[in-house]
Amino acid sequence: MAPAANATMTDSEIAQGDQSGGATTSHTIIIPALSHLLSEVDARSEAAEYERAVIDENVLGKNSVESRRRTYRYLRELYLLRPDSMLFRALRDLWTDDVTGQPLLAGLCALARDPIFRASAAAIFETDPGDDLKSADFAAAVENVFPSAYNESTLAKIGRNTFSSWEQTGHLTALARTTKVRSRPACTPSTVAYALFLGHLEGVRGAALFDTTWIQTLDHPRSHLMELATLASQRSLIDFRHSGGVTDVGFTELLRPMEGQLL
Repeated sequence: MAPAANATMTDSEIAQGDQSGGATTSHTIIIPALSHLLSEVDARSEAAEYERAVIDENVLGKNSVESRRRTYRYLRELYLLRPDSMLFRALRDLWTDDVTGQPLLAGLCALARDPIFRASAAAIFETDPGDDLKSADFAAAVENVFPSAYNESTLAKIGRNTFSSWEQTGHLTALARTTKVRSRPACTPSTVAYALFLGHLEGVRGAALFDTTWIQTLDHPRSHLMELATLASQRSLIDFRHSGGVTDVGFTELLRPMEGQLL
């Protein structure tokens, strides 16, 4: 396992959940835009290439330069778009492992980056597949975490943005314009690897890595997640061993040194 000192690089990357404010106060987590951008920019590219693709080359097909700049800013807030970021580098490492897991993989990164989106997760965690949900449920979840932080109109907008965002991750399926039903997202070895990785960066170790908010977001039984972790290990995404009641999880590849940095 790579030294814990490597994880200190991410201290400012995972947002503190007790601080109000976040990208979803003004927009959704725009997973379709991220997916298209990552398909257009080589995984080995520097940060400037992502900016160039969105603003200069307009790969996202925006109508104005201002719209391009705004979308790029949103993407950077949520996903960093920098190869010197462990969160983003791990996302890119895992992105092509299984296409079906990409929405949930992006959602995990957005959850780590956006305290408001994370606060809205209570509306997901407190319901079961098949339950009906409305945007007001997500606004209420955010208000419960950050009481009096937002006025009524801002809360309503947050509710709509997070409502749409959870549909993008696969946790909701639309029934009508204002009502969606809880669903179970597509979970893959790569999404389990990333959820475990986020827990590790917060200092969690061993079996406790399967009890974090990130793992809860995957919304699948623990036994199934253990099976997917085993598959992730077989694919060399993580190092995972579970035997005799002892769980050992390592991240040799995802925690490798940044270019030019020595252990």
